Amino acid sequence: MELPTLNFPEKLKPYKGVIIFFVTLMATNLFWKYNVQGDESLSVDSMVTFWGLDISAPFTVMAHHVAQVTTFLLHIFGSKVVLEPSNIIRHTNGNSVLIIWACTGIKQAYICFCILAFSRGPWLKKLWYIPLSLIVVYVFNIFRITFIVACIGIHPNWFNFMHLYAFKYVFYGIIFLMWVFWEEKIIGEKESIGKDTL
Repeated sequence: MELPTLNFPEKLKPYKGVIIFFVTLMATNLFWKYNVQGDESLSVDSMVTFWGLDISAPFTVMAHHVAQVTTFLLHIFGSKVVLEPSNIIRHTNGNSVLIIWACTGIKQAYICFCILAFSRGPWLKKLWYIPLSLIVVYVFNIFRITFIVACIGIHPNWFNFMHLYAFKYVFYGIIFLMWVFWEEKIIGEKESIGKDTL
């Protein structure tokens, strides 16, 4: 049984895919914002809840993992940072970054999953493309945190710009590019004819 198709005005049909992408992006972002609540006290052990249920465990585990991998990568590049038990990565000059639940990339992975799951195309291809995309999200998140921590050692005043603006939009740009690659290269125009189920 197929899902009902969406009827778009003729002028908007060329942009149908992009519109669906941004609507899905905004809907998943709003759903997360109002349903996944985290303690804003910037504590490594802050509680994360979903409709009142404690879902902190995966965020805590992932925050520790991100902190450990980031420290390992910085050591490879010659940095003398120290990972403290409280998930603080500290430079020798005292500048530091606390890795919390919001640094895990889980939100971006969820948004990426939803966008690709609700995109047109066969599920057999989604079964390998979605996990591959989630790996890309994971790798970019590690790069993002590593780069920010490295920069904080020299320029601590750059933190807000990089964390709240620059990398936030680059992250969504990468998800958009993965969606474009899915639309243009993986399913292609020929395969999508007559199979658009959104």
